[in-house]
Amino acid sequence: MQALNISFSSSGNTGKVADTITNTLRALGVEVDAFQAKEAHDVDLLAYDLLFLGSGVYEWLPGKPLQNLLADLRKRYVQQGEIKPASPKRSGKKAVVYCTYGGAHTGVNEALPAVKYMAQIFDHLGIEVVGEWYIVGEYHGKLAEFSQTGRLGDIRGRPDERDLNEVAELVRGMLKV
Repeated sequence: MQALNISFSSSGNTGKVADTITNTLRALGVEVDAFQAKEAHDVDLLAYDLLFLGSGVYEWLPGKPLQNLLADLRKRYVQQGEIKPASPKRSGKKAVVYCTYGGAHTGVNEALPAVKYMAQIFDHLGIEVVGEWYIVGEYHGKLAEFSQTGRLGDIRGRPDERDLNEVAELVRGMLKV
């Protein structure tokens, strides 16, 4: 099995999750390639059996570098004829889309559009999206106060060890299916 993990992290929150996914896969004997969004423009998603794609949430969307990557990939796959009408399913290919979010105003609802947005590349390529993972992440810098005053309560330090253990368990569960 070949796995791919592409992520964008500006604060380090999504980076922790991405590292947990990659390290768990490797510990289970899975070959995995891991890239930051800016480094992944030449990657062929169709060369992998299990794909992970993640970002922090910025104004309800994934980070701009990931948006740019997805736009480039979509254009390339359209030109190659890989995105077809009705998006026929590709056998043996599965994907998970994940995000970290603070949800200061409306909780997880702020993260839903970002994950749905990211999942579209897989759906259009006929790759089954088998997981959408939402992991709480603290705010940094000028927005740090939202880590204590938002709808989710005190989220300082998250994703924490418990969150990352849950991510590792989700990865292990994916491989049992």
